[in-house]
Amino acid sequence: MKFLLLPFVVLTGALALYYAWKEYHKINDFKIDNQRVVELSEIIHKGAMAFLKKEYVWLIPFVLVVSFLLMIMLGFASGFSFFIGALCSGLTGYVGMYVATHANGKTAFAASSSASGALKMAFSGGSIMGMIVVGVGVLGVSFCFLFWSPETITSFGMGASSIALFARVGGGIFTKAADVGADLVGKVEAGIPEDDPRNPAVIADNVGDNVGDIAGMGADLFESYVNSIIAAMALGATMTGVVSSVFPLILSGWGIVASIFGCILICNFDMLPKEFFKYAYKIPKVEGWLERIKDGKDPAFSLRAGTFAAGIAMIAGTFILSVLFFGLQSIQVFLSVVSGVLVGVLIGFVTEFYTSSEFKPVKDVASSSRTGPATVILSGIGLGMLSTGIPVLMIVLATLISYWLFGVYGVACSAVGMLSITGIALSVDAYGPIADNAGGIAQMSDMPPEVRKITDKLDSIGNTTAAMGKGLAIGSAALTALSLFVAYAAAAKLQVIDLIDPKVMASLLLGGMLPFIFCALSINAVGRAAEKMIEEVRRQFREIAGIMDEENPTRPEYEKCVEISTQAALHEMVLPGVIALVSPLLIGFILGKAALGGLLGGAIASGVMLALFMSNAGGAWDNAKKYIEEGNYGGKKTPEHAAAVVGDTVGDPFKDTAGPSLNILIKLMTVIALVIAPLL
Repeated sequence: MKFLLLPFVVLTGALALYYAWKEYHKINDFKIDNQRVVELSEIIHKGAMAFLKKEYVWLIPFVLVVSFLLMIMLGFASGFSFFIGALCSGLTGYVGMYVATHANGKTAFAASSSASGALKMAFSGGSIMGMIVVGVGVLGVSFCFLFWSPETITSFGMGASSIALFARVGGGIFTKAADVGADLVGKVEAGIPEDDPRNPAVIADNVGDNVGDIAGMGADLFESYVNSIIAAMALGATMTGVVSSVFPLILSGWGIVASIFGCILICNFDMLPKEFFKYAYKIPKVEGWLERIKDGKDPAFSLRAGTFAAGIAMIAGTFILSVLFFGLQSIQVFLSVVSGVLVGVLIGFVTEFYTSSEFKPVKDVASSSRTGPATVILSGIGLGMLSTGIPVLMIVLATLISYWLFGVYGVACSAVGMLSITGIALSVDAYGPIADNAGGIAQMSDMPPEVRKITDKLDSIGNTTAAMGKGLAIGSAALTALSLFVAYAAAAKLQVIDLIDPKVMASLLLGGMLPFIFCALSINAVGRAAEKMIEEVRRQFREIAGIMDEENPTRPEYEKCVEISTQAALHEMVLPGVIALVSPLLIGFILGKAALGGLLGGAIASGVMLALFMSNAGGAWDNAKKYIEEGNYGGKKTPEHAAAVVGDTVGDPFKDTAGPSLNILIKLMTVIALVIAPLL
């Protein structure tokens, strides 16, 4: 049966890779007629790829050792699947960042012609990352499932999660050390604009955008995507048989088709004929609004329209597939998947509400800057804590509804549904850092102010889409971790986990503590690296003659700042990663399988809350700063702006290092437990 169904999945995976290849050639064929833009883009590209290569060199021994140990303990298939999962995760990050660091300069140059052209270029670069992730993901899982048992694919997920954790933590430390140094010394102390070429940390900051938000986010969503599929497949195999274990793969394959449809719509929205909108044009004042969209002046609508179109196509296809696979029970499965899709979209909107400067919460944070940095910090912390409420209620609702409809398999299918259109969700997310880099290149190459205005608009929308992507990642992490947790309980033959058992209670508390320790290590790592970066930037401002000359400044020593971030990221990522890998093993083998269940329960509960709190608080601080920079509350170079920069500095490791890494932490711990379940 599985051999008859897998060709469809393989075909959709190949289709995703073909789409990425076509978009790459579109970017590659676009020529830049500005030598300074080419030079800056190449510097950023070399810095990003050099870091990634060094990171992978550090990770190769770890991958080989763990693969060898799994081969000894669980067999060749398990160890080899771990290796394939790690390889696929690394490959997606490498390809995505390679393309993004070529698309940034081309986006800046395209903005000199039109906003629409810049949007298309940035989104094309992001869509390659999105399609590589889903294409490699379904092909990798299909490969492991085709040749070995469904249980073996959990090792593939463990390999993907392991690399993703190191990529997320390392990338987050790199980018935030550079960002903090560039902001505090450049903006606050020296009073120069963001992305000013006189700032020695500016290249490291632009490199970091790619390292953290392209390679890091790509690896994050890759492991979320494959682990949601794996959890549903594992539960399907143990509870209802081969058909149920294959269904999540087929569903993901259709999600690729829906994502490609949405991406094509985004890139060609301005080419749709007027007849397409013939009814909308009859509504007063709508004509002018639609013309703004078609001219590329409202890119947010194009991005949302494509995402919604992909979601609608996904829901329609899910209904047909559910009928084909489950017959009389099709409506339960269909509604389980749809609950995940809808909750994912709603979490995205809630995240936008709490992190976009268009809404009251962020405006309140900006307003608090009038009384200094302390009140900015307090208002951001309060907002972050409050923002956990609605998303958690939605996750709970999706869990209860899907369980009521189709048991724990329904919960797993809900997680697959939430991540089914990862292809377009990640495309929209990855577009943001490319637009951000384009703005920096435009600033550093002295392009006309109109160009920077276009890239700033794209970057502002990119901040919101990135926040929505983080919200989706957190929601899917919770459902996926719950599904993996249930799969672990089934594999370990645990009918009940007794909270009165002292071993279970102790492990529950330890599990609740781990995300806090993990975040502390990550944030302190950013702090230590930022201190070195600040000292280096101050040294260069102090010692390099002519560096602050406005007409013909001396070139700063960019390479030293890049090296500081690189070394900090590589050294500091090790300990948080080791904690995540070792803690489930120690508890499982020392205190037993029930205690390991307690550890996972505590980690999932506190990890989801912390991730939501940190990501939303950080996003709010960031956009509150940008809201002031737009001219509100006095604008730049005011005490209000300085206070907001302090808030943004605190929020940087929250939203880009510790917060997103927690998604991977809770899934990595649960997938490790699932892999070692036969040994317990």
